Order: sequence, then C-alpha cells, then structure tokens
Amino acid sequence: MMYWNGGSWSWLGWLTMTIVMFGFWGLVAWLIVTLSRGSSGGGGPLQRSAEDILAERFARGEIDEDEYTNRLNALRSTR
Repeated sequence: MMYWNGGSWSWLGWLTMTIVMFGFWGLVAWLIVTLSRGSSGGGGPLQRSAEDILAERFARGEIDEDEYTNRLNALRSTR
C-alpha cells in the first residue's frame, strides 16, 4: 500500500507545488533586488546641503582653511 493509486499526485498536489515554486522564485527575485539596492552605498541623506559638501571637501584636504572660511561666509551671507 505504499504507492496507493499508483503514487500519482492529484490536481491539488500539482497546484500546491506550482504555488510554492512561484513563491520560491518570487522570494529569490525580491532578495536579489533588495540586496542590490542595499549595496548602492545609500543610507545618507539624498540631498546634501552646500555647507555639508564644503565641509567634506575641507576634511578631504581639497581646500585650505582660508578658502573654507571664505566660502562658508559667502554661503551664509546669501541666506
């Protein structure tokens, strides 16, 4: 009696297997999209202010202290 009815699946078994397979591949696709978006280096603010960019350039050594101070004063005076 191990293979009763020839061991064949009924339509419900095939339907269940199809639904599970679509769910599995949907989960795989969702994981790929989520992981690829997460590795884009995001996490920071989408729009950085001019002062933030200026401070970052000063921290990297692209501009010296005098230029940083002059540009910062110019930015703050235009508000």
